[in-house]
Amino acid sequence: MGTAVGEERAGPRYVQIADDIVRQIRAGVLKPGDMVPSESELVERYGVAGGTIRKAMVEVRASGLVETRHGKGSIVKDRPPVRHRSSDRFRRSLRQEGGKAAYLAESEQSGATAKVSVLYIGPMEAPADSAERLGVEAGTQVLARRRLYFRNGTPVETASSYLPWDVVKDIPELFAENPGRGGIYARLEDHGHEFAEFVETLQARPASKAEATELALSPGAPVVHLIREARTIEGRVVEVCDTLMAADQFVFEYRIPAAD
Repeated sequence: MGTAVGEERAGPRYVQIADDIVRQIRAGVLKPGDMVPSESELVERYGVAGGTIRKAMVEVRASGLVETRHGKGSIVKDRPPVRHRSSDRFRRSLRQEGGKAAYLAESEQSGATAKVSVLYIGPMEAPADSAERLGVEAGTQVLARRRLYFRNGTPVETASSYLPWDVVKDIPELFAENPGRGGIYARLEDHGHEFAEFVETLQARPASKAEATELALSPGAPVVHLIREARTIEGRVVEVCDTLMAADQFVFEYRIPAAD
């Protein structure tokens, strides 16, 4: 009975182990980029069963100090997450002054090395959800731009933009891998499509098997599914961006006016 009471006061064994691993990370014993010891190594070190170690690692991952990559194990994070400032990231002044895509600018601010790989640019039949948001029939031809975003060499986000064909057909830059300074929104504005607002819908959910493979995540890892509509002052949606993000790589920040 005395042992049980003592354990209760100290917390379950898996919590004690998780606290010890987190302490090692914060103290620099485990440094950014280091692998957390494997399950078998931790079983031997702490003298417990594998199930206890697995519970402990759930707690460690919840601390936000490590990331788990499929086939690699758990790695101590080397950078804070990218801060996704949704209230400011598409301001016209930032496109004109900085000239960089929002993801690249935000990654630089977090101290990370960012890269964008273009997977596809060309005509595509509009998926049903994006077609509805664009105000066209499902299967209507649109321009699709699909990208894979990397942070410190690791894939962290996929994004597919769908734009109405009648809007883009006379804007050749939108068919190029690099649409130029300020990105596709700057090119659309160059051709008279002035933006009034960007509307984003977010949903957190587990990754599907295919999504986990594309983002090098463990099966069922949390992702954020974000869909953005770019609306002009005439009220037309001229782009739908369907994005999937590794949840542990981003922090979302919003500024919400209190006045009417």
